[in-house]
Amino acid sequence: MNPLTELHEAMTRFAATWAGSGDARGLSREDLLAANAAIDALKRQLDAVHTQVAAGIAHESRAELGAGGLAKEQGYRSAAALLAATTGMSRGDASRLIRVGEATAPRTDLLGSPLPSRYPAVQKALQSGTLGVAAAALIIALLERCRVKIGAERTAEAEASLVRSSIGLPLDDVRKVVDRAEAWIDPDGTEPRDDERRSRRSLTLFERDGMVHLNGRFDVESAAPIVAAIRGYVSAAFAARKDAPDPDAPDADRRSVSMMQADALEVFCAHVLGCKGERVPLAGATVVVRVTLDDLVSGEGSAEVDGIGQRISVSAARRMAAGGGVIPCVLGSDSQILDWGRQKRLFTRSQRLALVERDGGCAMCGLPPEMTKAHHIRWWSRDHGPTDLANGVLLCETCHHRIHDNGWEIRIDGVGVGAEVWFIPPPYVDSRRTPRLGGRARFEGGARNDRVPWVRAA
Repeated sequence: MNPLTELHEAMTRFAATWAGSGDARGLSREDLLAANAAIDALKRQLDAVHTQVAAGIAHESRAELGAGGLAKEQGYRSAAALLAATTGMSRGDASRLIRVGEATAPRTDLLGSPLPSRYPAVQKALQSGTLGVAAAALIIALLERCRVKIGAERTAEAEASLVRSSIGLPLDDVRKVVDRAEAWIDPDGTEPRDDERRSRRSLTLFERDGMVHLNGRFDVESAAPIVAAIRGYVSAAFAARKDAPDPDAPDADRRSVSMMQADALEVFCAHVLGCKGERVPLAGATVVVRVTLDDLVSGEGSAEVDGIGQRISVSAARRMAAGGGVIPCVLGSDSQILDWGRQKRLFTRSQRLALVERDGGCAMCGLPPEMTKAHHIRWWSRDHGPTDLANGVLLCETCHHRIHDNGWEIRIDGVGVGAEVWFIPPPYVDSRRTPRLGGRARFEGGARNDRVPWVRAA
C-alpha cells in the first residue's frame, strides 16, 4: 500500500476518535485509549514517510555534489544539520532518521535495475506501522555491525527474527532483545567486547556542595555482585516497610529508591570495615550466570547475568564461577526433580532458580529476579494448586496485585524451564483476549536454547 494512503487512513482514525471533543478531558476511557492508539499509528506512519524524505535529502546532499548539495545550498553543513534545524529535533535524531531511511530505501544496481532495500523486513514493518523508527534504528545498527562477518544469509535470518521479536514491545524492551541477540548473532565478538569494556571501568570520588559524589562505571562481570547486593538490600527494605505495624508513624521508612541504594553501599562498606553485623540485610540476593552446555564445553559463545542486559564471554563466566560459592545446577527439561506437587506450599530454592531460568525476572514487566516472588497461578488454598513449575510464576508485587485485582489470567505452554508464559487480558482491556507473551521468551526470539545455570551467593 502507498505510504500516503496508510498515513491518510491513520489520520482518519484519529479524527474519528477526536471528533466532537474540545480536548482530551471530554473523552471517555475507551475514547482515550482509542485516541492514544490512533496517535501512535499516525506517528509511526508519519515517521516512516519521514525516513524516506530524510534519505532523499541525504542523497541530494552527498559529498560528491560539493557546494551544489541540497544542505549546503540551504546554508547547512550536512543533511542532519538541515533536518535538525528545520524540524526542531536533535542532530542525533536527525542522523538516526537518515540512517534508517538509507538502510530501508529501494536500491539499484550498477546498470540501474531495481534492487530491494538492504533490510526489507525492517522496511515492511516500518511501512506497516508495526515498528517505530527508534526500534528500527537499534536493529539496523546491530545488523550493520555484524553483516560482513556473518554473511548475507545469516543477516537476513537475524533481521527477520529481530523484527518479529520486537513488534509490540516498548523501546526499552527492544534494547534487551537487541542486546541478547548480538551474542547469538556474533558469539565470537563477545570476548573482545568484554576486554574493551573492562578496560573502561572506573570509580571516581570528589566533594562538592557539602556532599561526596561517586561516579562509577563497571563492566558486567564487575557489576553483577554490586547490582545483586544493592537490589537485594532495596527489596529487603521494601519488604520491611510493607510489614511495618504503622506505616504512617513519624519514624516510618519513607526513603526513595535512590536513598536506599546509597544506604546499601554505606551498610556494605561499614560491614567490611568493622564486621559490625552478623548478617547484611539482603533479600535473596544472588548472582545467576547462565551459559549453554555447548558453549561451556567449547569455551566459545557467551553467557548472561540476571538483571543485566549485556552478555559476557564464556571466559568471564568461568572467572565469576571460580570466585567461590558456586552451586552447579543442571535442570532437566521435564522438571520432574523440581516439581513438589502438594507436598510443599512454598516454592523451594531450586524451583525458584528454575522459574528464574524460565521467566528471567517478573514475567509480566521484566523487573530483575531479586525484586520478585514465586506465586501460585492456581492458588494453593482456594484452588488447591500444586507447588510445581507449571503452576508457578515470578511476579513483582505490583504485577501480582494487577493480575489478581484486574482479572488477568496466566497460561503456561510447555513444560519445565523451556515453557512459555502467556498473560491473557480481561475483556475490558482486549475484547478478543489476545494472549501476550511474557517471561524470558519475550526478549529472546531465535536466541533461545537450553542453558546450564551457575549460582553464586552475593
